Amino acid sequence: MKRHRRKPSAEVNLGFQIAPMIDVVFVIMLYFMVMAGAVQVENAHNTKLPGTVQVENSDTPMPDEIAIRIEDDGQVSLNEDPLDSPEIKLLPELASNLNQLRESSAASRSEVLVTIYANEQAKYERVVDVLDALSRAQISNVTFQAGAPE
Repeated sequence: MKRHRRKPSAEVNLGFQIAPMIDVVFVIMLYFMVMAGAVQVENAHNTKLPGTVQVENSDTPMPDEIAIRIEDDGQVSLNEDPLDSPEIKLLPELASNLNQLRESSAASRSEVLVTIYANEQAKYERVVDVLDALSRAQISNVTFQAGAPE
């Protein structure tokens, strides 16, 4: 009977084990994939706050802020004055008033600042109609405010 002689542990050559290395690589790759999904991109929102304007030789006082309110039924008000009926999509009265405000502000060398107050139940389509009227009047300083004007 022949006995197998065991080699001492120093002589055993296991070679390069790839399976644990693959496991580690997969775990690291999974970690980075999960963390990449959690990264949020921060955007800068440039806003201009309304304030008082110094005007020289002006006959017409310019408001420092214009408030446009959009009601639930689609009624649009400019500084508490209702304009256009809710059925009119192009808002000609609003656009005319905005053009006059832009022209008077250009004469007084000040900027027109508009804040839109839309009720929670107001239709998005009506908000877009107001934005279209602002675009036709070439007014670009527009902000949105939640709730009612103070």
